[in-house]
Amino acid sequence: MTPYWATITTIQMISKLHYISQGKTPEQHLENIQKACTYGADWVQLRLKDLDDETILKTAQKAREITAHFQTRLIINDHFKIARKVRADGVHLGKTDACPLEAREYLGKSYIIGGTANTLEDCNLLVDKKVDYIGLGPFRFTKTKKNLEPTLGSSGYSTAIKELQTEIPIIAIGGITIKDIPKIMNTGIHGVAISREITHNFNTIDTFNKALKQPAVQEQPYKFN
Repeated sequence: MTPYWATITTIQMISKLHYISQGKTPEQHLENIQKACTYGADWVQLRLKDLDDETILKTAQKAREITAHFQTRLIINDHFKIARKVRADGVHLGKTDACPLEAREYLGKSYIIGGTANTLEDCNLLVDKKVDYIGLGPFRFTKTKKNLEPTLGSSGYSTAIKELQTEIPIIAIGGITIKDIPKIMNTGIHGVAISREITHNFNTIDTFNKALKQPAVQEQPYKFN
């Protein structure tokens, strides 16, 4: 069966608001994913670090159950084989993860593949490897990521958009708050990825959606075991 996004453009299928899960334990990640979906998130990335594959797989399976209930897209960070096992919507690959071309060969065309970039050179490499979106950052310093690259700020995004001249959506990431949205979106960026700001207050999802001019739909909570 042809994937539903096969008939729409890349820009249309990539959300303007990406929630990246946080939590000290897999259970907390799941609780936060459930809250994000309840408050209207339509795109969630499960980002688990420093855990064994079995734990990540089990957590991803539960995350898929939650997001499927809300018809929310689920992206798995790093682990493209797990993404296929749980029938997630896609995978996000860091700079030290698998090559997007390898992931595409394994996953096929029906999965969304995103990649992390910190520089124009990184972006051009991802464009050549035909990713579906690029997560470019950091916008500013953030404690959620180790070995942080130099921050870009609004001017960095403006330069990237002008230089790249690509239709691949660029997602800004890294310490972004609701107050930053107007100046970030004025650069031509497609959307933003948020972790800490949303996790601290899930009510901000609606505020972000409105600022990004993206509709939000709240649904009843889904309870998992």
